[in-house]
Amino acid sequence: MRILVTGGAGFIGSHLCERLLNEGNEVICLDNFFTGRKVNIAHLVANSGFELVRHDVTEPILLEVDQIYNFACPASPVHYQYNPVKTVKTNVMGMINMLGMAKRVGARILQASTSEVYGDPIEHPQTESYWGNVNPIGLRSCYDEGKRVAETLMMDYHRQSVVDTRIVRIFNTYGTRMLENDGRVVSNFIVQALRGEELTIYGNGEQTRSFCYVSDLVDGIIKLMNAEADDIHMPVNLGNPGEFTMKELAEQVGKTLDKPVQIKYMPLPQDDPKQRKPNIERATRLLGWQPTVGLAEGLKKTALYFQAIVDIKK
Repeated sequence: MRILVTGGAGFIGSHLCERLLNEGNEVICLDNFFTGRKVNIAHLVANSGFELVRHDVTEPILLEVDQIYNFACPASPVHYQYNPVKTVKTNVMGMINMLGMAKRVGARILQASTSEVYGDPIEHPQTESYWGNVNPIGLRSCYDEGKRVAETLMMDYHRQSVVDTRIVRIFNTYGTRMLENDGRVVSNFIVQALRGEELTIYGNGEQTRSFCYVSDLVDGIIKLMNAEADDIHMPVNLGNPGEFTMKELAEQVGKTLDKPVQIKYMPLPQDDPKQRKPNIERATRLLGWQPTVGLAEGLKKTALYFQAIVDIKK
């Protein structure tokens, strides 16, 4: 197939492009390089089935494709709060542009949504039927509400124009090709530990997250795009249901790197969720999907990647 991946030079997008190419597809990688990096897809450029297009999804574009994976949006607070208006535009106008293309050419489209649509959840673990507990005017709302509106657009285009849609709600994901300065907890902890710095924990460290290694996530995303079921257009959670406190993650990073860990506590940012864990029964039922990479194994792979970056910058 001929497949478009927006945000294809980003952390998850580049892994997705690589997997789709390895499966024999033609891949168009579209990115404006705000958080995406050419180094992430440099090894793909020589592949005759790969095409790189520098473009911003907030502007219309005309392409003939069979499938669209819409991953164009900064996903860490450091980057999406840098220009919150642009974040909303990327989520909403970018979604409209991609859905318009899907409608025009008859392409199937998958939207990379997020567990942030659940906000600071009262329901635990979170199921797809939970409507969330989101602050619509907070510092994180440009991302949270932007993704919620993108889901609304997906459902409305499906109902009104019979566009073939898929929505994946992605929980915390980590792995190679993360940005070392993106503010996400796994990259923060590993980079700080490698530099011999104190690990920064916000709040008391008892808040929880569930961490999914990127290869598991990409596997689930591709399965969802190609699955068939009566309710397949409804959202699907993808994440690893293993739940860890920030203190436990810090300890695991120390074990992985065989380094003593010192912790520095900082105030908890506004609207930071206290707990986050996916219910993945729907993904298991529809896709036969379960994550296979445990936290210890995934952290080893990620640490090796960041070790090379830190060594280069010494």
